[in-house]
Amino acid sequence: MPAAHPPGFRRRALDLVAQGNPIGQTARDLGISESCLRNWINRDAVDTGRKDGVTSDEHKELVELRRRHRVLEMELEIFKRASAYFARENVPPK
Repeated sequence: MPAAHPPGFRRRALDLVAQGNPIGQTARDLGISESCLRNWINRDAVDTGRKDGVTSDEHKELVELRRRHRVLEMELEIFKRASAYFARENVPPK
């Protein structure tokens, strides 16, 4: 995966397009792909509320919550197995 561009670079690219520069020419001048620049434009439109969708902050929160949910499910599974193990150990022989 290519290295992420700094936020200032992205902001400058978006400002150039907002000033009326063509997307293709702006992308070539900055050394990025046209599709990358279009993705930045779409992400900015969602983040500023001009377009419906999940904002960057909401996406980060959702990713973190899903990660935390996986961790909690793994911990629960470990507790269940430990509980079953110790329950078997405390059963008196017949």
